[in-house]
Amino acid sequence: MVAVELPGADIPLEDDLAEALELTRAAGGQVVGTLTCRRAQVDPALFIGSGKAAELALLVADTCAELVIFNHPLSPSQERNLERLLKCQVVDRIGLILDIFARRARSHEGKLQVELAQLRHLSTRLVRGWTHLERQKGGIGLRGPGESQLETDRRLLRARLRQLETRLERLVGQRINSRRQRTRSETPTVALVGYTNSGKSTLFNALTAADVFAADLLFATLDSTLRRLELPDCEPLVLVDTVGFVRRLPHDLVAAFRSTLEEVRSASLLLHVVDASRDDQRQLMLQQVNGVLQDIGAGDIPQIEVMNKIDLTARGPLRSGGELGGPERVWLSARSGAGLDLLRDAIGERFADGISHQSLHLPRCDGRLRAQVFRLAQVRHEQFDADGGWQVEFDIRRRELGQLTPLLVAAEALPASARPVEQ
Repeated sequence: MVAVELPGADIPLEDDLAEALELTRAAGGQVVGTLTCRRAQVDPALFIGSGKAAELALLVADTCAELVIFNHPLSPSQERNLERLLKCQVVDRIGLILDIFARRARSHEGKLQVELAQLRHLSTRLVRGWTHLERQKGGIGLRGPGESQLETDRRLLRARLRQLETRLERLVGQRINSRRQRTRSETPTVALVGYTNSGKSTLFNALTAADVFAADLLFATLDSTLRRLELPDCEPLVLVDTVGFVRRLPHDLVAAFRSTLEEVRSASLLLHVVDASRDDQRQLMLQQVNGVLQDIGAGDIPQIEVMNKIDLTARGPLRSGGELGGPERVWLSARSGAGLDLLRDAIGERFADGISHQSLHLPRCDGRLRAQVFRLAQVRHEQFDADGGWQVEFDIRRRELGQLTPLLVAAEALPASARPVEQ
């Protein structure tokens, strides 16, 4: 594993190396040696310069390493020069993250998105990849330059890219239809976002009793999952678990997963999950995620910052913030369940305005209207009175209250007291 500190780095070299080691572990690799250095600028041929490259070659030979990973993006020429010198495969940070995504993708859409990102990354690395097959054919009846293997690969790659983009466009259309249906039913969406391995999937399971895969790994889950979320005194919500973010996330991945991230753009509320046990990097993680949210057009959506993993700290459950326009914060532990009630209350208060509590008296002659109340509303309490009528208390969405009110007005036999009065 090679990590280089360059001018203007936003994180100490030790922390950057630690994250790179976690990424390697998530990809199933075993690190047998590390090389770190500081440079004023990148070497155009070998990235780390000839002296450090020679030192790296000795380290590779001593440890019998099969792969060298650079925690930085490499140009195709740098990658080829290093492989020629080190006599082993070289992978940069983008290739490492793409490999993790390829291992973790489970859904059909996720696999297509990862393959699309991989092929876009590979398209810049075909040069001289087939040098031994580039000899042109000619002879009697075969005049002309022919087609080199490189040109064949490029043509096949372009065809596969078009095929993948077409398939993903169909899936994007399906997602748009699903979101349109939720919009018509006015069902609010709450999306979980955050840095990778901050505990989003664990929190998703705790809130919805789902069984989404969760592990102490970077990018443990990739595919977005939707579940219904029921909260007291609040209309039903849809909770969405999304892919985690990381520093220097490859642009090809952001573009490939844009259809998945559309779920974030269309959300009514974002739960920004943060690893509260990492005080030294917490602010940087917040900035990285907010930067990606701005890039995909979700920067203005209201947020609740969920400080997760307080079981690894000395903190207790707490709900704070929200003043002066800042985001509200809830400190909790998704694993132990401490503070989950505070988060449910915070979410419920955001959407409570859509629920109206009503008290209504219905005469015994209008059972049809009573049936409408039970169909449109959530009845809290019902009591029979002396004349055989009903006294009903119920919660109803304001838009559905608009459907119920004309029925009450049209019921000429009803007294004025039968009309709903909001409490």
